[in-house]
Amino acid sequence: MINPLFWRGKRVFITGHTGFKGSWLSLWLQRMGADICGYSLVPPTQPNMFEAANIANGMRSTIGDIRDHKFLLKTMSDFRPEIVIHMAAQPLVRLSYDEPIDTYSTNVMGTVNVLDCVRKILGVRAVVNVTSDKCYDNKEWCWGYREDEPKGGYDPYSNSKGCAELVTDAFRNSYFNASKYEDHGCAVASARAGNVIGGGDWALDRLIPDMLSAFESEQSVEIRNPHAIRPWQHVLEPLSGYLMLAQHLYISGVEYSEGWNFGPNEQDAKSVEWIVHQLSSLWGEGAKWHLSNENHPHEASYLKLDCSKAKMRLNWYPRWRLKDTLKKIVDWHKVWLSDADMYEYSLSEIHQYVMTDSK
Repeated sequence: MINPLFWRGKRVFITGHTGFKGSWLSLWLQRMGADICGYSLVPPTQPNMFEAANIANGMRSTIGDIRDHKFLLKTMSDFRPEIVIHMAAQPLVRLSYDEPIDTYSTNVMGTVNVLDCVRKILGVRAVVNVTSDKCYDNKEWCWGYREDEPKGGYDPYSNSKGCAELVTDAFRNSYFNASKYEDHGCAVASARAGNVIGGGDWALDRLIPDMLSAFESEQSVEIRNPHAIRPWQHVLEPLSGYLMLAQHLYISGVEYSEGWNFGPNEQDAKSVEWIVHQLSSLWGEGAKWHLSNENHPHEASYLKLDCSKAKMRLNWYPRWRLKDTLKKIVDWHKVWLSDADMYEYSLSEIHQYVMTDSK
């Protein structure tokens, strides 16, 4: 379980804190009293969760590029973190086809820079490098991928995340080796999550943000791949895994210094078409959609994660079923449209999550 007392006063350095997942993680850490420094580019969309919920008010926020090694090193050295959670990335499959160089330079060399900065400063006890479920060499088979499956990736985004996993392995072997833990004192792990969804996501070219934007303006949303199956999960699900993993790395060290999957239960790996029907029903009047007639770049049709290891060794379990998650997303968006205090509303959602039985 996540121990709020553990996080109180801990110095946590987060890359990608202005993004969707980074904003929710920053808010959760603020709730537990952590001392947080975020390092990221400006929020990637307008509107965005970071500004809608006033996340910057409870943390140090530095605007910077993880490809800028010198500035990243200075920022991290000045803050002197105990825990580093690396989430900054170019996160979109379709964009990676258009911008492969930017995708690789951010997702691969950015990860190299973060880990190199960690090895050059003193005091970091735990590192969680967040990659993606798409890091695996996807064979489109019907069972979930385990952590030791081969890495790969058809498209530049997926491949870059496979490369980021290999980078993590190389740095762990070379600089944070288990056999020399008493010398360096730093445990490094990677975390792979499924298709993360939730309130406050306005990312371009993602199913649920596209749907909500269209519904809000009473436009018909275009659906590209209705039969694709994905491991959908509320954003708080993998974030709880990252926090639990970081705790274990900090306390127990190299025993947990490896790769970890955080995905939904098997019954919540659903098709795009199922999501479209459910979300349309929850939104109500004004929800319209249609199938695309255009040719689109390749995207995997079938992808699931096996999370047995996280359940057995971390005692981590998903808490919210997918139907409940979709309702919470619609509720969050409609509350935001009413000009409510999204900082407090989002904190209340974290509280609801924490209080939900995990089994």
